[in-house]
Amino acid sequence: MALKGIVSYWMLPLLAAVVWLSLLLGLFLHWVIDTNERHYPSMRSGQHIAFISDIGAQELKPMFIAMCSVCTVLFDLSFAAELWLRKRGRLAPNKSLGEKILMGMTILFAIVGTAGLILLSIFDTWRHNTLHNIFLLFFIGGYWISAIFICAEYQRLGIKYREHRILRISFWTKLAFVLGEFFLVIAFASTSWTGHRNTAAVLEWIVALVFTFYVLSFVIDLWPAVRTKDRRQRFIKPSEMEEGSPSPMQRDAEPAASRY
Repeated sequence: MALKGIVSYWMLPLLAAVVWLSLLLGLFLHWVIDTNERHYPSMRSGQHIAFISDIGAQELKPMFIAMCSVCTVLFDLSFAAELWLRKRGRLAPNKSLGEKILMGMTILFAIVGTAGLILLSIFDTWRHNTLHNIFLLFFIGGYWISAIFICAEYQRLGIKYREHRILRISFWTKLAFVLGEFFLVIAFASTSWTGHRNTAAVLEWIVALVFTFYVLSFVIDLWPAVRTKDRRQRFIKPSEMEEGSPSPMQRDAEPAASRY
């Protein structure tokens, strides 16, 4: 997908990250500036810092729903684009069944995360607290598990395509997200359950911001497709590969593709 070299696949995660960050900034600035740090009905006694969902449950709820939906749909399109590009030889293709299964599980749990984010924005914490918390678990858990599967896929790709340093960079970036979010979410959950609502609210904002960088990491993954628009620089498609014996086309493509 390129329009005169301007529009390309890497813009999907970039736009998703911009929408998500804009949402967070919009909600926070509205609470601080427009409402003068209002104490919302969904906030507990003694709670002075609003959760993202506390703000999103009020007058900005239509914007909350719309921007959550746009962000997560764009992000899911990034996964679909990566799958298609690997099949077309525009990115380093998955050669084994295991790698294809990992990619499939990545997309499956990303869809779970998508459903969770959209539904938690609809079933807000003020009117539907129990459902909201369930869908919050789907959102965080879905994308976190999806990140584990994509880490495993990139670890395998990095071994098979050692000449492509970008695969290792992407692997370590996503692994940092998996580990970082794990500890942040544990801290968030424990402070929420023990009544330390202000600390939990701060941690929730941090978790959401870290998610922005995870989305942006897919710009790294899709960027190489810019250089493989030229058919002569593409990888051999998986359907054309012969196990253990690269064809002349593959040998010719490797030096060009290695530039990414």
